[in-house]
Amino acid sequence: MASSPCGGGNFDCGLEIQTRSVEQTLIPLVSQITTLINHKDKLKKTEKTLRAIQRVGQAVSVAVGRFVAVGEAIAAENEDLKDEMGLACFEARRAGTAIAQLTDVSSLEQCEGDGRSTVFSDRTGMVKAARMLLSSVTKVLVLADCIVIKQIISSRNKVLVTLEQLERVSTFQEFVQIFSQFGNEMVEFAHLTGDRQNDLKDEKKRARMAAARAVLEKCTMMLLTASKTCLRHPDCESARINKEAVFQRMRLALEQVIEIVTDTRSGGEAKALPVSIYAGIKDFKVKVEGLRDSLYCVSCEAVAAQLEALVEKTEDFTDSAYTSHEQRETIIQLCQITRQETKQLISTWRHVQQSLKAKEATDEVELSILKTCQSVSDLRRELHRVAVGRATELLKLHSDHLVLQALKASGGDGNLEAVADYAGTLTEHKEHLVETCRLLCHISGTEPLEITCIHAEETFRVIGPQIISAAQTLALHPTSKIAKENLDVFCEAWESQLCDMAILLKEINDVFEGRRGDKKTYLSLPRPGKHSANLKTVKAAKLDAEEQTTIAKLGLELCLLTSDVDSEVERWDEQDHEMVRLCQIISSMAYSMYLFTRGEGLLKTTLDLFHQAEVLSDQGLQLCHILHSLSTQLLDEDRILNLSETEKLSAACQQLKVCAKTPVQGKSAIFQKVDSSIQNTKGILTVVVYLLPICNKLIRKCKSERSCQASPQHWREKQLSTTVSEETLNGKGSSGFGVKSLEQHMANLTFLESK
Repeated sequence: MASSPCGGGNFDCGLEIQTRSVEQTLIPLVSQITTLINHKDKLKKTEKTLRAIQRVGQAVSVAVGRFVAVGEAIAAENEDLKDEMGLACFEARRAGTAIAQLTDVSSLEQCEGDGRSTVFSDRTGMVKAARMLLSSVTKVLVLADCIVIKQIISSRNKVLVTLEQLERVSTFQEFVQIFSQFGNEMVEFAHLTGDRQNDLKDEKKRARMAAARAVLEKCTMMLLTASKTCLRHPDCESARINKEAVFQRMRLALEQVIEIVTDTRSGGEAKALPVSIYAGIKDFKVKVEGLRDSLYCVSCEAVAAQLEALVEKTEDFTDSAYTSHEQRETIIQLCQITRQETKQLISTWRHVQQSLKAKEATDEVELSILKTCQSVSDLRRELHRVAVGRATELLKLHSDHLVLQALKASGGDGNLEAVADYAGTLTEHKEHLVETCRLLCHISGTEPLEITCIHAEETFRVIGPQIISAAQTLALHPTSKIAKENLDVFCEAWESQLCDMAILLKEINDVFEGRRGDKKTYLSLPRPGKHSANLKTVKAAKLDAEEQTTIAKLGLELCLLTSDVDSEVERWDEQDHEMVRLCQIISSMAYSMYLFTRGEGLLKTTLDLFHQAEVLSDQGLQLCHILHSLSTQLLDEDRILNLSETEKLSAACQQLKVCAKTPVQGKSAIFQKVDSSIQNTKGILTVVVYLLPICNKLIRKCKSERSCQASPQHWREKQLSTTVSEETLNGKGSSGFGVKSLEQHMANLTFLESK
């Protein structure tokens, strides 16, 4: 959109296009104008050509007329933009009329006779009209976009006012009344910011918006329970600390949203991301490889200094108490090798400047460049291995949530001493997680992922102390149902962030291996005309807050199993094997079911979930056919093991299929069906995780002993045809955060006094 189709310089209306909707609205107009401008000067003026040009011109004029009508309506509703919008609409209408006149070639001979201009005779006039049209239309769109920004700011301001009122309430009755208003305002803010997040062109802004909205999602529930606890126990210091931390974090998140949508910061200066090791290595390699063409333009001192800055950042790894001695030594050794190769490169490079044998000297520089780049790539690979390995170990270590359970139990028993002991343990875990997020940020590979790592680091840093203060409150008031509920909410937020970290780890690995987004392309969804008979047997429903909490716990287990499947698949030598493909499909479908438990992704209702479960079972049965075929190539002992596990998989798939197709009535029955569907899917993934390494070993054995292919040709004949866009699969289509849960909490406010 930066260049004009008119072929004469740059198109610049002085307005930056930051959203996809504005850009996509302009693209058809640019295409049509380009058609008019780029016609051949000596084009044969056939009747067909004349009619085509006139149709394009008329289409532009009509479209501009409709567009301007909308712009004028917007101007009438927004007094502060009325004059500016009105002028832009006037210019757009005038330009559209000019284009219609220039393309009115129905009587071309008469036009040429009386001196009238047409698109054929006045190319300059068409270029001028096109420039004016693009400039004015863009201005109208950007002004309309400003109104959207104003709506978000206005919504934020309403939330802030109500937030201050909530912070000052002193009675339950007052709290119920104000929180009801606050909930409605947050729902509106959720939808506005969700739409804006999806519309932003800049990936970094989208990541920052996602992080801010994630904070608001979790903090909305925390605010409810923390405020209730404070109202029930007004003299409790730990409850007050807990509540104040939530309000402060919500204010910061609200401010961050406004900074993103207005492209400003409260301090007046943009806050740049700290340079990660990955970014440093990437920039270093660019400079090193640039020496090929810039022997006399690049400072060797600058290259050496950049390497030293890079090595200094690796101290985050080597100085860590959690880095093993072997890992530390390997990193230091790789840094030293990179230093030596860079030193040799600089020496060779200086020699080239003075050498008379340019060709030979250039070959030496090329070899040194390759060695230097290889050494720094080896360093990056080792840092990636260390960071990802540590994160993986931590996620496994914390998967049972023993410390959280101990804190809940100790608080419920009123044992302050035990709470203090477990608080110390949780603090250690928090510090370890915070540091690991910092290391992941160094090797994440993209700026959006770096932002997500920083968000994860900050979340663990904040929620850890909040859990401790909530546990202290419960220990002081062990019979308080509200204090117990509050601690549960904060612990669930911790568990949720651990799950988010597992997803983040997966994405970082995908970027490192060059497989970004591959997994999610296998996701399957209901499509018009497909399985219509089955879709009619189940009524779509949405789960309430309590049911979502129950299902969310199952979802976390399902997410971890998909990680295990992906890890086993990555170990296969034959990545194009049909069994690998089917396991990736099954893992992706299960992952979409996990997203459903979080209220995200494309599965919006239970109807979608049940269809997904049915399709997943079909893929599982296809996998069973492959396993049966494999069994025919195995010896007795291996065949028995393979057939035994295949039967388990087949039974689990059949059970899931029956569950998904069975019609149910009533909310309780639907919830039970959701629970059973996810449980059965877990069973399928458990068998798949067990089978993958066994089959990999057996297929290798078959190839080495019999030199035969593990999969017959007909296994490749069935292909999954359904694909969906990467953006939607990433769960970015959701326009609200925690809306369903929030609305349920609002509905239950009448029971506050009874708790």
